[in-house]
Amino acid sequence: MYGQTPAIQKTRRYLPVVAMLMAAALALQAPASGAARRMPDESAPHDATWLQWPHHHTYGKAYRDALEPTWVAMTAALVESERVYVIAYNRGHQRRIEKTLRAAGVDLAHVHLLRRKTDDTWIRDNGPIFVHDADGGLRITDWGFNGWGLDAPYRHDDRVPTAVARALRLPRTRLDGLVLEGGAIEVDGRGTLMATRSSILEPDRNPGLTQADVEKVLARHLGIERFIWLDGAPGGEFDITDNHIDGFARFADPRTIVTMKRRDLRYWALSDEDVDTLYAARDAAGRPYAFVHLPLTRRNVVTTYGRDLGTKGSYVNFYTANTVVLVPAYGDPNDEVAQEILQKVYPDRAIVGIDVRNLYREGGMVHCVTQQQPAPPR
Repeated sequence: MYGQTPAIQKTRRYLPVVAMLMAAALALQAPASGAARRMPDESAPHDATWLQWPHHHTYGKAYRDALEPTWVAMTAALVESERVYVIAYNRGHQRRIEKTLRAAGVDLAHVHLLRRKTDDTWIRDNGPIFVHDADGGLRITDWGFNGWGLDAPYRHDDRVPTAVARALRLPRTRLDGLVLEGGAIEVDGRGTLMATRSSILEPDRNPGLTQADVEKVLARHLGIERFIWLDGAPGGEFDITDNHIDGFARFADPRTIVTMKRRDLRYWALSDEDVDTLYAARDAAGRPYAFVHLPLTRRNVVTTYGRDLGTKGSYVNFYTANTVVLVPAYGDPNDEVAQEILQKVYPDRAIVGIDVRNLYREGGMVHCVTQQQPAPPR
C-alpha cells in the first residue's frame, strides 16, 4: 500500500531547499499580535463530524471493500449525535455511498456529501483543523500534509482543507510551512498540547525546523501555552505515522488523559523516559491530570479475512462525538473491558464499538479517520 511513487521520490530530493522556504514562510503565517485562537478539546460540543469515504482509485477495490463496512458503522452511530459530512471522490462515488448507507438503514437527513478527489481515508491527518477564532467564529487552519513524510500519495488529500473551507464558507489560514497531521497532536482545550517529536520533527516532514520553531507556530494558531513532548519512536512499515500521540494517549476532557499502563506503553515502543514524562504531565495552570488506563487487546489482531497482523490493538484511538463515543473493536475479549472503562469516563454518552480490524491492517483506528467540526464558541 505504502510504496513510494516516482513523484514522491523526486520530492524527497528537494527537501533541503524546501526546508529553507518553510522556515522563511513560517514567519509570515502568524496572526496579528494579540489574536486569540484556540483549538477546543474533542469532548467540547460539535457541529459535525467529517469523514473521507474509502474508494478504489488509489489502492483498488479490495481495499475499498475491506474498509467500507467500518465507515457505514461509524456513520450510522454518528448521525444519532450530529451532522456527518462525507467526502466522496466523484459523482459516481457519491451515488455508491448513498446507496450503501440507505441499504444499511442510515437516515441520510443528517449526512451531507462533498465531492472532492482524495488519495485515501485519513481525514484526521490531512483534513482541516478547526479553531475558535478571535472574532467569535470558526476558522480552518490548513497545515502542510505530505503523506507522513513522503511515504504515501498525498496531493489530493493536501487540498481537502481548502475544499472544506469553501464548502462551509469559513476563513482559512494557510500554514503550508509546517507539516502537521491531526493525529500527531492532542489538545486539552485549555492551552496544553501533547505530541511526539518522532512524528512532527521527522526530517521528511519538517526539515530545518527546530522544536522552538514548531512551538511558536502552534502557540499562535492553536492557542497553546504548554507543551508535553515525548520522543516517540520512528515507525516501520506498519506505522508510517512515526508514533502518533493519538494511538496511545488522549485527552478525554480538559482534566483527564486516557492512556495505557506502563508495560503496554513499552509494547507501543515508548521509552521509560517517555512514560515518566507522560505520567508526570501537568496542564497550563500547573495542575496534574487524572489518568485512565485502557488495555491492549489480549490477542494479536486478525482481520475479518483471516490475516494475523502479529500485533495487539489499541483502544485509546477512540473518537468522542456529542452523544456517542466510537471505540475500536477487534473481536477480542478486551473489547468489552475497554468499553466499560470508557463508559465510566463518559457516563452521558453511548459507547459504540466499531470493528476496525481491516482498518488496523492499514495502520489506523477510529480516531485516525474522523475529524470534528466544533460548534462556534458561545
